[in-house]
Amino acid sequence: MQLSTLIKGLDFIEIKGDINKEISSIAYDSRKVIENSVFVAISGYREDGHAYINEAIKKGASAIILEKDIAIEGNNITILKVQNSRKALAKISSNYYHNPSDSLNIVGITGTNGKTSITYLVKSIFEQTNRPTSLIGTIGSVIGDQITENKNTTPESLELQRTFSEILKYNIETCIMEVSSHALSLHRVAACSFNTGVFTNLTPDHLELHKSMDEYFNAKAELFKMTKDYNVVNADDEYGIKLIKRIKNYETKLITYGIENKADIYATDIRYSVEGVKYVANTPKGSIDIHVNIPGTIYVYNSLAAIACAYCNNIDLIDIQKGINAVKYIKGRFEIVPTGKDYTVIIDFAHTEDALEKALTTIKQFAKGRIILVFGVYAPGAESGKGKRRGMGKVAAKYADLSIVTSDNPKRDNPELIIADITESIEEENGDYVAIIDRKKAIRYAIENSRKDDVILIAGKGHETTQIIGDEAIPFNEKEIVIELVSNDQKTS
Repeated sequence: MQLSTLIKGLDFIEIKGDINKEISSIAYDSRKVIENSVFVAISGYREDGHAYINEAIKKGASAIILEKDIAIEGNNITILKVQNSRKALAKISSNYYHNPSDSLNIVGITGTNGKTSITYLVKSIFEQTNRPTSLIGTIGSVIGDQITENKNTTPESLELQRTFSEILKYNIETCIMEVSSHALSLHRVAACSFNTGVFTNLTPDHLELHKSMDEYFNAKAELFKMTKDYNVVNADDEYGIKLIKRIKNYETKLITYGIENKADIYATDIRYSVEGVKYVANTPKGSIDIHVNIPGTIYVYNSLAAIACAYCNNIDLIDIQKGINAVKYIKGRFEIVPTGKDYTVIIDFAHTEDALEKALTTIKQFAKGRIILVFGVYAPGAESGKGKRRGMGKVAAKYADLSIVTSDNPKRDNPELIIADITESIEEENGDYVAIIDRKKAIRYAIENSRKDDVILIAGKGHETTQIIGDEAIPFNEKEIVIELVSNDQKTS
């Protein structure tokens, strides 16, 4: 592709050199540069791509997109200076793959909790109508029968546009994707064309990036400026109400959902059990019985959001009903591990104060024995991180009979200090706990100290299959670990 075509629609501060040259690829990692690449220098959290420009040129880059004034080594190098390299990367990536999102029906889902579950519920509903549907999110990208792991919930713009292009090659017209606040703040979705946007809820998270809840909310709200057809918003959430006021006069049609407040799509006659939740979904098209195979109020909300998406896409109620019922479980989302024992083990991704409270209160609805909670917190930053750790400690003290406080993904932070913040707040609330830094040993302790009818909730990591300690990702599959520990316990008993 010619560089002039690649940069079409891009705003520049300055251009030096030939823009009519042929370009072979795009890279923002100098290690992935090949002959005649465009290298986009991005200022990251740990590394600044501008420091690798000359290395990229040595590897064959013939054009550089940058934000800063850098001394360039090499001949016949085209230099394009822009205001924001990340926005530029998103635009040229879309151009390189021939703007694939324009040819897709894209549903973007944002919010603190519920995004992954909603994507799977929506995908299942669409597939009831024989509409092949792709998915991009925390668990990975699903295209046909291919599942690819994603480094981030929402991939970087270059990988994202490449994925859209692959989806079209499979003749798939719909993509359901999670849109993280990071993706919105860092312009990963800047060149995407969204048909429908969904807002779930907002609770404290990622405050090391956003600094305040208002900044976090404003990042999420950007999605709803980018939609063409519908915006779907939780009318019961504090920030959902705030968002409704902000976007109600947008040209994009607004659809609300909820349980407590007036909404376009709402639930009545809710019945909870350990097997899931049943309710009547009321929509502008009529009402229908819904059975979600995952328990808890949060899954009423998640399924209502999915129903609203389906309604926006003109899907019949009976197909909505079948689609939701077809989802038997979602990996790492209130997933019951088969142990064959007289106690229950549940793995859940709950990694925020709100999500943990919802998981524990759901268990309280059916638990006959004690609730044993195994959890840690990854929350970097001094005050913002400490606030999250203490908040989750208070939730644990209030709802769990015994908390086993351990490591989550401590990364470069000191796990002992993280645990100390959590246990301090548990003590203040007179909660019962033990602290075990090693997460596998913590899970073993929970199993060895369980009794008949107890429920063990292992929270925080859910679908994840590694634990990040320092800069190393260590294999750590909690479902496999539980099965192994239970099996070993049976052999020694």
